[in-house]
Amino acid sequence: MQPARIWRKKSGVSNAKLFANVAREYANFRPGYPPELFAWLARVVAARDAVWDCGCGSGQASLALAEHFALIYATDVAPEQIGAAKPHPRVRYSVAPAEHCGLGADSVDLVTVAQALHWFDVAAFYAEAARVARPGAVLAGWNDPRPRLVDEDLDRRFLEFYSGEVGPYWPPERRHIEANYSTLPPFPEELGFEELPHPEFARTLRWNLEQVLGYVSSWSATSRYRKARGADPVPMLRASLQGAWPAGGIAEIHMPIGLRAARLRAARLA
Repeated sequence: MQPARIWRKKSGVSNAKLFANVAREYANFRPGYPPELFAWLARVVAARDAVWDCGCGSGQASLALAEHFALIYATDVAPEQIGAAKPHPRVRYSVAPAEHCGLGADSVDLVTVAQALHWFDVAAFYAEAARVARPGAVLAGWNDPRPRLVDEDLDRRFLEFYSGEVGPYWPPERRHIEANYSTLPPFPEELGFEELPHPEFARTLRWNLEQVLGYVSSWSATSRYRKARGADPVPMLRASLQGAWPAGGIAEIHMPIGLRAARLRAARLA
C-alpha cells in the first residue's frame, strides 16, 4: 500500500489526533460487535476472499471479520490506533485515509466501516469503496448509539453525564450516530450501489463499574473535555454511579447497532 497522508476536514480538526489520545482506552474498553452481524455479512457476499475494514481503530471488527474471510485489509488514519491493534495472521494493518486506501481496483468482496463512517468525506469514501469493491460486493457501515442501562436510575445518571457533563464536547459528527446514519448522504446509485435490507443487531452486556468507566474514557467527547478543561470528567461519573450501582457489582447494558448496507451492482453503471 502507498504511504498514507492524514486527511483533515475543512475545520482543520485531525481525526487521527483526536483518537490517538484515546488509543489505549479504545483497544482495552471498546466492546466487540455481535457475532450475528459478521455471520450475516459472510452470508450476503458473493465470495469471502478479501475485506477492506476502513477506519479499523484498534481492530475490533477486523479480528471478527477474520473468522469468516481469508484476508482483511485493515486501515486507519491514526498510527496510534494501528499500533494498539492485536495482530492476526489474516489481518494486514496499515495507516491510510478512507478516501485513498491504496488498494487495487476490484480487489475486495466486502467493505466495512465500524463506528467511523461519520468522520469521513463520505462522497470521496463512497467513490473509493466503489473503486476497490468487486462487482456484487457489499458495503456496510455501522455505529454505536448511546448505550442504555437497563436500570432506570443508572441510565438517568449515565444520560446526565453523556448529554450534560460531556455533551458540549461531542464533535458535530455525533449527530449522525444519534440519527443512525440517516443524516449521511445516501449510497450513490450513479456509482452502482443499491441499498441492502438487513436484520437489526444489538448487544446485551453485563459490565462492572470499571468497564463502564473505561468505555466512557474512550469517547471522543471525554478526550476533548480533558483537553479543553485540563481535567478528567470520568471521576464525576464514578461518583454518580457508585451510589446506585447493583450490590452484585454487575449492571446490564443494552447496546444497539445502527447499520446501513448496500450492494454494488454486478455490472456498474456507465
